[in-house]
Amino acid sequence: MENKVDFETRLKRLEQIVKEMETSTVSLDKNLVLFEEGVVLIKDLESELQSAKLKVEEALKSDKK
Repeated sequence: MENKVDFETRLKRLEQIVKEMETSTVSLDKNLVLFEEGVVLIKDLESELQSAKLKVEEALKSDKK
C-alpha cells in the first residue's frame, strides 16, 4: 500500500518552508535544504494539479456527449 502524504499536508509543509525562509535567520546550509525540499514539493504538487485538471477536462468532455 502506498504511503503518500495528501495534497493539503504537502501544501501546508510548503507554506511552512516559505514562512521559515522568510522569517528566520537560519544558516545558508539550512536554507538550501529547505529550498530543495520546497522545489520537490512544488514539482509534486504541480504534477498532481495537472492530473486533476486533466480529469476534470475529460469529465466535462464526456458530459457534453
